[in-house]
Amino acid sequence: MNVFLWIVAAVLAAVFLLAGAMKLSRTPQQLGASGLGWAEDFGTGPVKLIGALEVLAALGLVLPPLVGIAEILAPVAATGLVVLMLGAAVTHGRRKESQMITVKAVLLALAAVLAWGRFGPHAF
Repeated sequence: MNVFLWIVAAVLAAVFLLAGAMKLSRTPQQLGASGLGWAEDFGTGPVKLIGALEVLAALGLVLPPLVGIAEILAPVAATGLVVLMLGAAVTHGRRKESQMITVKAVLLALAAVLAWGRFGPHAF
């Protein structure tokens, strides 16, 4: 189970590191043109905040356990991603973007499994 949780953490970290970096490096208009129409509705500040939270969560999933310092941050980061994905699913639901809700639900489920495993029976 520990190997499975490490794989989930690595996949989530890669996804959110890339997604967060994209939100930090592009304007809301550029993001809208690439298919993230919600970014234009939110504006620069909130989009950059979401990007920063995604990057920090990605780093928090893998760095603390790798270096053996403050390992509790890994399940805390996973829990933060659950909350972030809940908000994203609500936003996409309001915009009637059902395909994006499915993607967010899968990411939410992976983050929830990781949080459960690392807070519970498979803590570091």
